[in-house]
Amino acid sequence: MATRTLLPCTLTLAALVAALAMTVTGGGTLADRGPLYGWYAVDAGLFALALALLRRVPGRQVVPLVLAGSVAVAAAGLLAPPRTSDDAYRYVWDGRVQAAGISPYAHAPDDPALVRLRDAGLFPATDGCSGWDERRTAAGDCTRINRPAVRTIYPPVAQAWFLAVHPFGGGVRGAQTAGALLAVATTGVLLVTGRGSRRAALWGWCPGITVWAVNDAHVDTLGALLMTAGLGCAAGRRAGAGGVLLGASVATKLLPALALPGALSGVLSRRPTRNDLVVLGAALGAFAVAYLPYVAVSGPAVLGYLPGYLREEGYEQGHLDRFGLLRLAVPDGWAPWAAGLVLAAVVLWVMRRGDPRRPWRGALLVTGTALLLVAPAYPWYGLLVVAMVALDGAWEWLAVPAAGQVLYLVGGEVAQQAAYGAALACVLLVPLLHGPVRSRRGPAAPTSGSGTAGTGRPVLRGRR
Repeated sequence: MATRTLLPCTLTLAALVAALAMTVTGGGTLADRGPLYGWYAVDAGLFALALALLRRVPGRQVVPLVLAGSVAVAAAGLLAPPRTSDDAYRYVWDGRVQAAGISPYAHAPDDPALVRLRDAGLFPATDGCSGWDERRTAAGDCTRINRPAVRTIYPPVAQAWFLAVHPFGGGVRGAQTAGALLAVATTGVLLVTGRGSRRAALWGWCPGITVWAVNDAHVDTLGALLMTAGLGCAAGRRAGAGGVLLGASVATKLLPALALPGALSGVLSRRPTRNDLVVLGAALGAFAVAYLPYVAVSGPAVLGYLPGYLREEGYEQGHLDRFGLLRLAVPDGWAPWAAGLVLAAVVLWVMRRGDPRRPWRGALLVTGTALLLVAPAYPWYGLLVVAMVALDGAWEWLAVPAAGQVLYLVGGEVAQQAAYGAALACVLLVPLLHGPVRSRRGPAAPTSGSGTAGTGRPVLRGRR
């Protein structure tokens, strides 16, 4: 019986890993996107099928299978250099600059003061500078580092990670290997937090892990790991550790700040507890401590390219490349304000009505809502959503990073509104369609190791 239930899932998982390997080695890049459309569709279909079959796998075999699958899915991303993002080259450069005893916020990569740190991996000199991930500096040199004329944008914990990874290769392969380790470590945290739950496969087997976390090596994976561990500690009444981890996650990529209201779920409907104050204080303290060494060396320059990035990406009035769904309902000039009001309302709802035993639920609602409102073109921002989906089981929210992936490949306002409109419909309709099922099942069990983990959703429920 165990073989009949385990074998189909194992074979489907193997097919998923093979398809992911072809995805990163099959020729598709940002300059040749055609192959990616088909492979991404195949990956998504096999991922969904593997999750469905996992529901039938006996409980004692779930943890080994989920963990082995996570390792294989991550390893697939190591088979080729980055295919769809050049951010990892900036990570390598920042690590190298720090290893030379220089603040990463002090100089742009094309600064002549740093010429001695260049090598052929980041500054190729003999290939004509014709690759999709290559561009010319102001002086005419070829580089794989994006935005070479501006200083780094990445916060201190990310910088510390780049420095820590530098001795292990000092190149993009090292960044990819580090991404794979972070991805598998996050699966481990999810398995521990969920007491071996099948939900961990929502992260560990997600095709985005291969593409965004490993092959493109986005540092968002570190933020997701720290955030996941922090929310788990907060739910387990380890407030100090939870707060420190959450603060560190924010000092990795800033975006995890959206998870903080979840850690304070329900605080406005009761008298704040000591745990509430410790979580908030530890988070703020960890964030501040992370910045202190870099502020001491670089002063206000630690902001790096952040202000310019926000302008470039359209987060200002008069240059609106974001807020696609809101712009269908309100004038363009109102869109940023409308987004702020909606997000503030969701934050207040979570802090008043959220469940402190499951802080990831409120964190998912706030983070997912923010991405729906802003509608970014970068799918790796959704790694936070994937991690929280794996904690909560609300698989419909995976439509949000999927929308980002569609927009990243296709581009344009129409694609933005269509992709994120479909994601919003999924988020709203799936719970309604599952409502009758939840009602028939009765109240959800509070045990996090159950098939639903208290969500009431029939997600990845199976034999134990």
